[in-house]
Amino acid sequence: MCLAVPMQVLRVSDDRAIAMVDGVEREIGTALVPDVQPGEYVIVHAGFAIQKLSAQEAQETLSMLQLLSEEPLEPR
Repeated sequence: MCLAVPMQVLRVSDDRAIAMVDGVEREIGTALVPDVQPGEYVIVHAGFAIQKLSAQEAQETLSMLQLLSEEPLEPR
């Protein structure tokens, strides 16, 4: 299963950026979202920003992911 995660962009350089989620920084590709600026939130999938989103949307999604991580997973 693949997961796309909201991350906040910290720094941008050409078609790469440093983004952070939950205190963890990662280098990501920004070619699909070329106008992204530091401070903005993006959805990151497979190491690439694929879409911008608002801070509110990012927080709502991260809150849902946190809730899911607290639930025990059962095999089906």
